[in-house]
Amino acid sequence: MRDFAGTPGTLTGLALRLSQCVFAAGSITAMTTTTSFFDFTAFCYLIASMGLQVIWSFGLALLDAYALVKKKALHNTVLLSLFVVGDWVTAILSLAAASASAGITVLYFHDLGNCGFGGECQKYQMSVALAFFSWITIAVSSLIMLWLLAAG
Repeated sequence: MRDFAGTPGTLTGLALRLSQCVFAAGSITAMTTTTSFFDFTAFCYLIASMGLQVIWSFGLALLDAYALVKKKALHNTVLLSLFVVGDWVTAILSLAAASASAGITVLYFHDLGNCGFGGECQKYQMSVALAFFSWITIAVSSLIMLWLLAAG
């Protein structure tokens, strides 16, 4: 019961963490390649949130890789509790940042018609889309961690 897809120390768990990290890094990259992202607080919040996500996911990916190499199970209750809290905190922050950035993107660049930047609007949209993809993988991971903790 405890070794299903996405659990810590499995290959699918490692893939899930790496996909979180890649999507978050892609979101940061797309946003920071624009010239005026710092004019919008929501975009700065998105970068901060995705930066935290990159650090968290990369750290847990390294832990998963270590567990795979050493063939150890990461099913300690204290460790799982830490994973649950960390995943839920980063999931909430990532969803809030992606939603706020999506709202600003729609407001400024579609509703108000201020999309005179050309390629920058597409970069903002790409960054928000990658942030939502990162959040989806975080949500899956946080539900798996909660399930593991509840299973005991």
